[in-house]
Formats: sequence, structure tokens, C-alpha cells
Amino acid sequence: MKTYIIYPLLCLFALLLFPRILIAQAPMEGVKNVILVHGAFADGTSWSKIVQQLQSKGYKAIAVQNPLTSLAEDVAATQRAIEMMDGPILLVGHSWGGMVISEAGNDPKVKGLMYISALIPDNGQAVVDVLKPFPPAPGSDEFQLDATGFLHLSQKGIHEDFAQDLGKYRRELLFSSQVHWSAKATTEPIGMAAWRSTRSWCIIATNDRMINPELEREEARMIGATTLELKSGHVPMISQPDRVTEFIISALEELSTE
Repeated sequence: MKTYIIYPLLCLFALLLFPRILIAQAPMEGVKNVILVHGAFADGTSWSKIVQQLQSKGYKAIAVQNPLTSLAEDVAATQRAIEMMDGPILLVGHSWGGMVISEAGNDPKVKGLMYISALIPDNGQAVVDVLKPFPPAPGSDEFQLDATGFLHLSQKGIHEDFAQDLGKYRRELLFSSQVHWSAKATTEPIGMAAWRSTRSWCIIATNDRMINPELEREEARMIGATTLELKSGHVPMISQPDRVTEFIISALEELSTE
């Protein structure tokens, strides 16, 4: 074939392909940032599977490493993560992390809150206030207070209450790597509850033995959250990561259309 024929064909091919390349490389629009905030006795690795799945779908996801030394210091750690993000954010909190995101979520970059088997305070409430209206869950009997004022969970508490639906190896790992939690944090109140001005979602763990599932349901009603119930223990992001990731993505998609 002559060069004068090949060249126009190549140009035509390039023109047809170029828009497809632009579409493939175009950044995602809407809310594409997710910050994941772990709870007491845990660390950021609680979110490993969720981070991997979200990133594989093109979202930017990071897990906060809370020091668990006080409410103020955990909120500060989350605020540093918020500063790292460009654009709007879905803030996700598990367990104690629900207290943290209820304070840190007042940042204007936060467009949505998701609570996973979490404590959800109203204005001026501390953990002790949130827990007061309902009978304590069985796992509360396994809190151990050390001489320095920090709490940890007994081996029985991890195996039977915190992560009873995980395999033995993972339960042992959670016990041996748990981060102790300052007891004073349970009495530190938040200021203004961010859910009062921010769209919210909740995952209720129906087999939770650390937070009473009826309390979780009442919290979801209080904040008017879009709710998913999972037949799970306290850590569904570890035991059912696919379902949790799907719910996070559905929240991101809803926020992106608003």
C-alpha cells in the first residue's frame, strides 16, 4: 500500500482512538475520597481489604492510625488525614471511630458520614452518655483496666465478643496486636455532632457483642441514616469486606449525584 494511503488511515485511527484515551484517563467526578477511622483496640489494618477494594475501583482510600489516647488526639489524627485529601470526602468510622468522625466530620470537605457498628453521639455527648439508655453488650465485661489508665480486651473478649465470626488465626492476631485505649476517652464529650448537618449511612451488625445492636438501630433512627443490617459480629469490615465495600461505594455514588 502506498505511503500516501497509509498516512491518512493512521490519522483517522488516531482521531477515533483519542477520545477513548481521554475518557479512560479522565479523573472520576463527584466524591471519590474515603477516609476510614478505626475503633478501640484496633488499628488502621482493620481496613486493609476495604482499602484494597476501593483503590482497585479507582477511589482514593486511606486509613487513619488513631493513637487511642484521647478523643481530641484521635480527632486530630483524622483531621490530618482530611487535610491530605483533595476534594470532597466520605468519612467512615467503626465503633469508637463513630465518636471521632462525629467531631472531625464538621470539616467542610466532609460530604458524608458512614457509621459501622458504631457509637454515635449527639451534641455534647461522651461514650458513657451514648451507652446509657441500653443494656451493655456482653463484651463490656471483658474490658481490662491497667495501672496506667488504659483499657484492653481479654483473650476471651476478642475470641467470643469482638471477632467471634473470624477464624482462629485472625482472632489470635487481633488479640496480640490490639492497641490499648485510654479509659478517659470514654468520658470526653464531642462538641457539635456532624451528622446534624451531613448526610449519613449506618451498618448495623446484628450479632454485635461489643455494642448492643438495638442501640445501633436506635442511633440510625436518630440520625435518619440510610441503613444496612449485616448478620455479623463487631467487625464486619473484616468478616464481610465485600458487603461493606459495596455499601461504601453506593454511598459515594449517591453523594456524587447530589
